[in-house]
Amino acid sequence: MDTHEINQQKAEAFAGRMIGALNEGAIAVMTSIGHRTGLFDAMAGLPSSTSGEIASAANLDERYVREWLGAMVVGGIVEHNPEEGSYKLPPEHAAFLTRAASPGNIAVTAQFISVMGSVEDKIVEVFRHGGGVPYSAYPRFHEVMAEDSGQTVVAALFEHILPLVPGLPERLERGIEVLDVGSGSGRALNLMARAFPNSRFTGYDISKEGVLMAITDAKEDGSTNVRFEVKDASTLVETARYDLITTFDAVHDQARPAAVLEGIARALKDDGVYLMQDIAGSSHVHNNMDHPLGPFLYTISTMHCTTVSLAQGGEGLGTMWGEEKATEMLAEAGFGSVEARRVPHDIANTYFIVRKS
Repeated sequence: MDTHEINQQKAEAFAGRMIGALNEGAIAVMTSIGHRTGLFDAMAGLPSSTSGEIASAANLDERYVREWLGAMVVGGIVEHNPEEGSYKLPPEHAAFLTRAASPGNIAVTAQFISVMGSVEDKIVEVFRHGGGVPYSAYPRFHEVMAEDSGQTVVAALFEHILPLVPGLPERLERGIEVLDVGSGSGRALNLMARAFPNSRFTGYDISKEGVLMAITDAKEDGSTNVRFEVKDASTLVETARYDLITTFDAVHDQARPAAVLEGIARALKDDGVYLMQDIAGSSHVHNNMDHPLGPFLYTISTMHCTTVSLAQGGEGLGTMWGEEKATEMLAEAGFGSVEARRVPHDIANTYFIVRKS
């Protein structure tokens, strides 16, 4: 390439941007470690402390903690006093990095970077040869997804999400039939089952691991009005059975999403409502240029949602299938009314209120 033909200022700016990306990516990995080891939680309760004191408070090895602190200091996450050899997590940072900060704990979401990186070799192979990477290749995905949705969806369920449907909380209190398709580890459904003992709840998920977690939690709660079953969501055969059907971030990575939506339409009573939470965004990449999580969501799509669908011989809709495509597919499934709503605390999701007419 003739370097005289390029805009040198633009090239240098891009190089600087990519160096920044390397550093920010590294900080994301260290943030995940800080969350998983409890370091942020420990530091939030400490005054300025030495690496030994921090390691002791978190019950961790000091040498690793010291090196992690180095990354946190040069990354601008932790403050350092070199004269005293001490470290401090500012309260303004702790407000977005500790378990006590939930639902604002960004460290929870940072775990996805490491989870996705763990399958990079497999993703490179399917780039070259096609096919997909199956759910079984992601040993921590359900754990991290459950923790993340626990902040965005579960935490907002009663105050923000269910009230999006007029009269729904009152109907749940009186008693209705509810189905959650793609229920995962069952956090949302188990929470609703405890809150609304007069209603009956069913959860379907293709993951045996997720269903086992859900059943275990339901037993620990003592809930008798909820059941979970391992089931492929595209094989729903029930007809006009449920007053409310929900999907939480579950449609776009299905192998046969159209069949899933058609099955939901059949299973919903004529006067029932389908509440679909899915990723906020457009079906067209140029409309997502200003999306606050755009690069992150397309990466999650490449590294997980698209490939797990393709691994099943599916359509590979991807995380960013978008509101336009979602609305189109809901209409094709037989729904006559689709309303897209957002909730104030959640920049990542759209909530579709869907009815047959």
